[in-house]
Amino acid sequence: MVASDLVLLPLALWSAVALRTGSWLPNISGLHWVILLAPLVAIPVFVKIGLYRAVIRYMEDRMVITVLQGVTLAVLLLLAADTLLATKAIPRSSYVIYWGIALLYIGGSRLIARAYLRRFEQRGSRLEKERVAIYGAGETGVKLASALQAGRHFQVVAFFDDNADLHRSEIAGIAVHAPDEFAAVLDTEGFTSVLLSIPSASRKRRLEIISQIEGYRVSVKTVPSMHDLVTGASKVEEVREVEIDDLLGRDSMQPIPELLSKCIRDKVVMVTGAGGSIGSELCRQIILQQPARLVLFELSEYALYQIEQELSAVPAQNGAKTEVIPILGSVVHQQRIAQVIRAFGVQTIYHAAAYKHVPLVERNFIEGVRNNVFGTWRTAEAARDAGVETFVLVSTDKAVRPTNVMGATKRFAELILQAFAREGGPTRYCMVRFGNVLGSSGSVVPLFRKQIQNGGPVTVTHPDITRYFMTIPEAATLVLQAGAMGSGGDVFVLDMGAPVKIIDLARRMVRLSGLELRDTDHPEGDIEIVFSGLRPGEKLYEELLIGENVTGTAHPLIMRAEERELAWPELHSALSEIDAACHRFECDSIRKILEKVVEGYRPQGEIFDHMWEEAPSVSAA
Repeated sequence: MVASDLVLLPLALWSAVALRTGSWLPNISGLHWVILLAPLVAIPVFVKIGLYRAVIRYMEDRMVITVLQGVTLAVLLLLAADTLLATKAIPRSSYVIYWGIALLYIGGSRLIARAYLRRFEQRGSRLEKERVAIYGAGETGVKLASALQAGRHFQVVAFFDDNADLHRSEIAGIAVHAPDEFAAVLDTEGFTSVLLSIPSASRKRRLEIISQIEGYRVSVKTVPSMHDLVTGASKVEEVREVEIDDLLGRDSMQPIPELLSKCIRDKVVMVTGAGGSIGSELCRQIILQQPARLVLFELSEYALYQIEQELSAVPAQNGAKTEVIPILGSVVHQQRIAQVIRAFGVQTIYHAAAYKHVPLVERNFIEGVRNNVFGTWRTAEAARDAGVETFVLVSTDKAVRPTNVMGATKRFAELILQAFAREGGPTRYCMVRFGNVLGSSGSVVPLFRKQIQNGGPVTVTHPDITRYFMTIPEAATLVLQAGAMGSGGDVFVLDMGAPVKIIDLARRMVRLSGLELRDTDHPEGDIEIVFSGLRPGEKLYEELLIGENVTGTAHPLIMRAEERELAWPELHSALSEIDAACHRFECDSIRKILEKVVEGYRPQGEIFDHMWEEAPSVSAA
């Protein structure tokens, strides 16, 4: 560009004089000195204002302002030099013409170079680029298109937007279309993906847009939020599959600040199971409420390391002084957990430690009982003895009329806390019951996504199976708020919205990947859905309430349920019997006790842990 300017600036000055005098060969003495002086004055100015630092192919349109500033200053300096030298080689009016022509030459040369480089790059990578359309022609969409066009992976061929004022216009050289023109534009442009760039749209509106698009054989993807781009958490080119919570069509509700911070701010808080799906999200939200200390209690070393590393940087970023304390340990070891609670002066406990994967717990009967029942008992008892103020149990909808060990053990854990609350003491116990969370370990969503990426089939256990779904952040936020409302022994139930049929979820995920379902009507489709049969202990439908007695609370998405309780002496006797049966590996005896204690427990299938009775040598090994 320096070489180009060395040629173009003298040419611009010569052209200005020629236009002024009406001759391409003006006969003015001393003209050649001024022509040589023009680039010598202008190029240092261009260097100073940074015109040569810009990478041409990525140069933005605001470059025109820089060129305008540089050329104007260069012309004024040249005029000043000519005046001081008194050469009178050029008519003064020629400098005005020179200014206009120099702007045209200097600015135009860069725009032409940028266009050429980009076209050359596109030609070289045309086979690699994916043709995409962007839904949303607002500021975010335009910035996204600019970034994608400058990259090597995507070519933006169309915009779609709900704003009628933008229809049939062009933004950054890309046409903006109405949503009802989708089919026609798809046929014309042949794009394979649609990128949703509508950060201000409600989740309900996003669901409507996705529903309009999913009938076509294009994949629907989302782009990182502007916050993720600014913080460096994501790059604009990192498009990803549409977030599954967009398919729920449910807008999250703003939390009530007083409830969110009541049991946390300036207190010592402990989370058991801190490295799990729910536990880790609880920790992320707790630390933002600025507790004095946050104790992470976790059995898995790797999970504890990950969450501790993530959280340790948060207080410094927010200017808070929260101390993050990682503790390895099991909730079934009462002395260990009691020592931790006393050592750090814990005031609030969120008990999220549990084995929750239904088929695995069904096949590991005794370990499921040990961790979920005895782990809750020991932790709650240690909390009471240490004078902990608040104890919140993270429960599940599978505790309602359970058909599996996991659900039965979680209901047993609820009964223990209810009994402790009725016994009195310094600790306020409550429990929060909710359904499936999206993206948790063992969730069906990542399994479906992996199966689709591998070409199928997608496995659904039963055509009629339904589940409640909620995002992990929303569930954690509601747990924190519910824990602040309890008076003692409360069972809180979260409003999970409408239940979702799993087969409908699977079908939508296939279509949104740009693929076609293979069935009797479409034998040539891409992905098939097969039914694998209900797994051990699995229910077709999940419930949130055992009875009908439910009341509202201060939060519209949190309800208080009145459930049957058992006195502590009766529970303590049952726990002693279960403990003895666990030591003898008598799974049938344990199950009979669970059936007696847990209302509505109707186990399905065989017990798998009886293998230890038959093969003690394996257990010893």
